[in-house]
Order: sequence, then C-alpha cells, then structure tokens
Amino acid sequence: MSPDHPPGLDLDRLRALLDRERPGLVTGPLSGRLIEGGRSNLTYAVSDGASRWVVRRPPLGHVLATAHDMRREHRVISALHPTDVPVPRPVLLCEDEEVLGAPFYVMEFVDGVPYRTAEQLTPLGPERTRAAVLNLVDTLVGLHAVDPVEVGLADFGRPEGFLDRQLRRWAKQLDASRNRDLAGIDELHATLGRELPRSPAPTVVHGDYRLDNVLIGGEGDGIRAILDWEMSTLGDPLTDLGLLVMYSSPLGLPDSPVSTTAQAPGHPAPAELIERYAARSGRDVSAVAWYTAFAWFKLAVILEGIHYRYTLGQTVGRGFDRIGELVPVFIEHGLTTLQEG
Repeated sequence: MSPDHPPGLDLDRLRALLDRERPGLVTGPLSGRLIEGGRSNLTYAVSDGASRWVVRRPPLGHVLATAHDMRREHRVISALHPTDVPVPRPVLLCEDEEVLGAPFYVMEFVDGVPYRTAEQLTPLGPERTRAAVLNLVDTLVGLHAVDPVEVGLADFGRPEGFLDRQLRRWAKQLDASRNRDLAGIDELHATLGRELPRSPAPTVVHGDYRLDNVLIGGEGDGIRAILDWEMSTLGDPLTDLGLLVMYSSPLGLPDSPVSTTAQAPGHPAPAELIERYAARSGRDVSAVAWYTAFAWFKLAVILEGIHYRYTLGQTVGRGFDRIGELVPVFIEHGLTTLQEG
C-alpha cells in the first residue's frame, strides 16, 4: 500500500479519530489505497501493518446527496452482523464531515474475491463455479429469512406499495436521460405496470445482489461477506432473486462492457437457481418472470443513463462508447422474459 493519502482519505485525521473512539485498535502508521470497482461510493483498504480495515465514503463533491447512504449501510451491517448473514464487522460510523469531508464508516477487511466475469470464474473449474453460485443462492435465502423486527430494522423501509414505487422511480430515471428513441422501453414499462404481482411478506432486500457484490473464499468457496448495501431496504425479496437470475442469464454479446457470469463452465442455469431458492425459502416463485423482466428494465434504464452522460462528455474511462448499443438488448430480454413467462 502506498503511504500517500488517496483522494478523499486523510489518514492522519482518520488515525486521530480511531485513537479517540477505538483506543488501542491501531498499532502503527496507517497506509491506504482506493479499491477499484466501486460505482457510487468510494471504498478504501487501510492498514497499520498488522491489521486491515475498509473505509466507505460518498463520492468526492457529493456530500449531501449520498450522506444518508453511509448511515444506511452502517446500520444494516450492524444489524445483520450478529446473525448468520455474512457481513463485515462494523467498527464505527463517523458523521462529522470535518474528518474526511463527508460522513463515512469503517468496517473490518474480509479476505475474498468478487468474481465479476465468466472469465474470472473459469479458472475455478466447473465444480467450484457451480458450488460458488449455489452458495450465492443459499446466502440470499439466509438474508431473506432474517426477521427485520428482531434485528432492529422494522423501520428500514416502506414495504407497502414497494413494487409500484420501484417502477415509478425507474421510469422517472428513464425520463431524465431520454435523448433518443428506444423501441420497446415504454411497452416494457407499461406491461410491468399492468402485471404487477402481489408481493410476499417483506424482508431485508439487498437491492443489488449478484456475484461481484460478495466476497468468495475459504473451504467450499463460501460467501465470506456481502458488500455494497447502499440500495438495501425493506421490500419484496423476489426483486433480489430476479436480479440474480438476470445476471445469471447469457447476454449473447461477446466482449460486452457489461457482462454476466452465465458463460462460465459449471455455472448453474437460471431455472436451477430459481428452483433452489424456492425449495430453501418456501416462497412462491411463480411470478419470477416478472421480477426478472423488471431487472432487465432497471438495468436498461441504468445503462441508458450512462450512455446519456457519455453523449454529454461526462464519463471518463474505456468502454462507455459501447454502452448505448447494449440498452436495446436489455429491453429485448425484458420483453421476451414477460412473453415467455
């Protein structure tokens, strides 16, 4: 790790805070580095040479809009840590913006690998890949089995009308980035609205549950920790399942800047993931096609927003020039999923 201060992380102020709030925790000079791969919030690995921690903070220059996320993430992992749900152990939440310029929290560093692509999974071999993905399903079942009241999360969200609000939210996001015709997107949204399923009893919902938002490692390639809780709430658990199914479905696009893990040898088919979730959770998954189509719609909206920012010259990095061509593919998958049921 570089001893230099990464942008957004003042190690001297962080050390002073930890010495004051957690005396004896830090035993040497701190070093830190930005962990790549994060999307909205910034994640840093910090070490004193003997122990390691992780710091999560909002993006630079966006304090008010995302300050709530830090409290929310820290609250949910604090509530879930005493349960069987694998989350990092929380260390502290700091809402004093004088320390790092924004609210942030510190948690333990968990060893493990976030597998983002089929290419990264392939070296594991078919058997280990299959076990890792099935463990992902079992861990989701465990999360959805937690009683929100028992862990102090009874007021963590508004489950009533959850799906309707989700549809309206993402339609609003779409309207904010419309600058071209997208065949089928309005039909997809309208059909989802007409066929709104009846939600099961609410649970803690992760909101972005997929293979690269967990850390895998150890014996049996188990889930060491679930990460990135910024979209978590109380709501319909099948939205998590639908997203997982979507990310386990082949896109059919070689060299796509957005990929699923479905093509890795040994990866279970979506139908097996659905059956396993149903058998282990006891939930009725007969409407899973709706939830999967909603996931395709949501990702289409997110990708269109990225494409819109690219057309305005507001993106930095490689691959953004190809995001726009993916949006119609996601729309088509959503419509096909609804039609095939």
